[in-house]
Amino acid sequence: MKKIKWSMLYIVIILFITYLPLFLVVLFSFNESKLTVEFTSFSLNWYKQLFSNGELREALINSLILGGVSVLVSAVIGTLGAIGLVRANFKFKGIFEYLTNVPIMVPEIILGMVFMAFFSLIKLPFGMVTLVIAHTSFCIPYILMTVRARLVSIDKSLEEAAYDLGASQKRIFFDITVPLIMPAIISGCILAFAMSFDDVVISIFVNSPKSNTLPIKIYTQLKTGVTPEINALCTVILIVVIFILVFGEILVTKKDKQNLM
Repeated sequence: MKKIKWSMLYIVIILFITYLPLFLVVLFSFNESKLTVEFTSFSLNWYKQLFSNGELREALINSLILGGVSVLVSAVIGTLGAIGLVRANFKFKGIFEYLTNVPIMVPEIILGMVFMAFFSLIKLPFGMVTLVIAHTSFCIPYILMTVRARLVSIDKSLEEAAYDLGASQKRIFFDITVPLIMPAIISGCILAFAMSFDDVVISIFVNSPKSNTLPIKIYTQLKTGVTPEINALCTVILIVVIFILVFGEILVTKKDKQNLM
């Protein structure tokens, strides 16, 4: 009983430390006063200013486009890469598996400097193209890892039975393999989108003034201090992320139920 009580206490402390700052950000986004140290009265003025700000709307659109394109490209490359690593046997396979995890382990500031040097070397102008390439590069490992873990746990007898019944490799892949790994693909895409959507460090190194993303916009505004408008913007981002996570979880659960039927 004592262990259970201590465990519950630890959980409560962790949840308190994690969610209290989020609660305060959301609360002060509705504060009528510009001060963020005292809540005066409820107001939606900061949200009205936020949605009437053309630069912020443009930054939001850039972030959504960047995240969407990066995830789509990463999903294709990451899924095919995972299938190749799991199903194929070749020399130095272990080294390749280790190299796929390197972008996750390397600090973002180093990746940002590497991308900046590479794009400068090939004389590729900084902008949305360089952002998509950079974000795709660090999103691929997240999708590859989740899909590879799913592939390892799949019962190969289903594919072997379909092959014995005369199904082609193409049909086996699209009718059996893809539906079985789809929950992992969706989970990986959600994680990759979240990583891309809130990235600041790498984006700073490879963006241009015309391709500012929402996190960069928040970072630049924070230099003048935390305002209710920034809190409102953070609240909007939080709502978007929660919606994506919930929607993704529903899709994953639905796909898992379909695979069990």
